[in-house]
Amino acid sequence: MPLSSLAICPWVRQVRGPAYGLDKPHSMTGNIWDRTTVVIVVHNSSAVIGACLDTFGADKRIILIDNESRDNTLNIVREKAPQAHIIHNPVGVGYGNAASQGLALVDTEFALMMNPDAVFEPGTIEKLVQVMDEDATTGMISPLLPLPDGGYDKAWNGPFDRRPLMPSDRNAEPRPEGRFCTWYVSGAVILLRMATAKKAGFFDPAIFLYFEDDDLCMRIQKAGYTIQIEPAAEATHAVGGSIGTGWDKFYEKFYHMAWSRLYFEAKYVSSISATKLGLKQALRFGPKAVLYALTLNRRKATRDWARFSGSLSYLLGIPASKTTKRARPEKTL
Repeated sequence: MPLSSLAICPWVRQVRGPAYGLDKPHSMTGNIWDRTTVVIVVHNSSAVIGACLDTFGADKRIILIDNESRDNTLNIVREKAPQAHIIHNPVGVGYGNAASQGLALVDTEFALMMNPDAVFEPGTIEKLVQVMDEDATTGMISPLLPLPDGGYDKAWNGPFDRRPLMPSDRNAEPRPEGRFCTWYVSGAVILLRMATAKKAGFFDPAIFLYFEDDDLCMRIQKAGYTIQIEPAAEATHAVGGSIGTGWDKFYEKFYHMAWSRLYFEAKYVSSISATKLGLKQALRFGPKAVLYALTLNRRKATRDWARFSGSLSYLLGIPASKTTKRARPEKTL
């Protein structure tokens, strides 16, 4: 990426050389799909899962984990990918825990983690695996994610402690012109080296939703691997298409964003810092929720009450959900 782009993209680490310090790429051996297992977590994903699976056909290794779907998601999966290994959770266990269930069954070199609202473009997997073969220090890589209505999903971010100092409006950010390292990528579409995952550990089981990607990225880097974006590879992503709609999902989103944010603070900063932030969030969002309710603004009242409730639950030591047993990090890093 040109220096002019780097100047306005503080979440970008420049790649050193054509293959991050390696002069010549290793030759790829064997069928790429013999080395890769697709892992998809679904929850009432009938509107999007068909197009996602059409990308792969009926001959690829697929592990699909269903979190309490009540629509016809699994019927579509069985029709589109009869070879898929399906894990059905009668009670939803959250994204990270479900993904870890799938990763535990992967016996190939790579795991391709896909949201059900993402669609692979031709040649993408080949380009991602090529980067992995060229550079053994790459632990995770993501393609560029164009949006269905134009533009692209800014699926990468900067260091956690510097994000408050970064621009909140990223619309002016230029399209990346070349492969680069970063500190964080979202889990919408990632190719994960399984040796890296086993060294760093899978997703933190205490996190039900949100910040599980940040946590995994932190541990991958701590284990000595890099995280990269390859703009030459693309996968279309309908942002939010895998979440679902309804007031319960709206509340759940902001509840877990608040709870997980405090858990992450405790894990990577300190428990004292998490407590201070939790009190700040509770005192901010509780009164705001009441005021919005009095003005009959249901959307904002629900959003801020969820934030208040998630913050309060964390402060009281309540786990993120009924399927998780721990409300504090096992150790502060």
